[in-house]
Amino acid sequence: MTGGTPPQRQARAVRLGPRSVAALVLVSAVGVAGFGWPFLAPPDASLNAHAQDAPWLFAGVLVLLVAVVAATISESGLGPKAVAMLGVLAAAGAALRPIGAGTAGLEPMFFLMVLSGRVLGPGFGFVLGSITMFASALLTGGVGPWMPFQMLAMGWFTMGAGLLPGPDRLRGRAELLMLAAYGFLAAFAYGTVMNLAGWTFMNTLSSNIAFDPDASIADNLARFLSYCLATSLGWDGGRAAMTVVLTLALGTPLLKALRRATRRAAFEAPVTFEKSDEVSRPT
Repeated sequence: MTGGTPPQRQARAVRLGPRSVAALVLVSAVGVAGFGWPFLAPPDASLNAHAQDAPWLFAGVLVLLVAVVAATISESGLGPKAVAMLGVLAAAGAALRPIGAGTAGLEPMFFLMVLSGRVLGPGFGFVLGSITMFASALLTGGVGPWMPFQMLAMGWFTMGAGLLPGPDRLRGRAELLMLAAYGFLAAFAYGTVMNLAGWTFMNTLSSNIAFDPDASIADNLARFLSYCLATSLGWDGGRAAMTVVLTLALGTPLLKALRRATRRAAFEAPVTFEKSDEVSRPT
């Protein structure tokens, strides 16, 4: 009897349909406007007259759009097994966040989001990042006008890991180094994006680095960079360092575990019936 080891089924990311892609593009476009409106509107725009109100308006719209994205993705690929894995990973990420909260930006949840997005794909990653941030806000009492911005920023953070090259071929140390480098850069990007959500609430009279609706875009950009250096550089550095260390130390076993769980769940795998190679003979 000759028989080799059957080929191992490749872990597949959750696929997205055209509606899901369109919804992701839409929510991302509105998110870019929500975060970047201080640099998108000219100094004499009427929007600047309501600089304190615009972020609240965008926050409400973002909540609705994230809900639409989650519903659309659930219709086009997230079956019961995927929903179960989504719940487990979101709960794990939400539980990890309070461990380092308030301690120099040491937030261990970020490395889990990087690894999950890498294995399960950009669409799953976007939903996972948003839901994880929502669950952690409920867990830690961090519910406020900043929450929808955090949900969107974390969705982008996790989605980016799913867009990295070589998801089916790159393995081993090269993959870990790539994920660690992405986690390092994305941790700073996350902090910078989140600074945009709070920067416009500063009073110009109390600080020369606050957003000034009457200033030019170049002047406000210089103010924003000064704001980032003065308020969040150390925090973002701690987050980036923690993400790199945990990715390099725990990345290999966790990637294997996530890929094994994905293969066993067999997301979107069609049901097939195979004929037996052996035919029983009467004795």
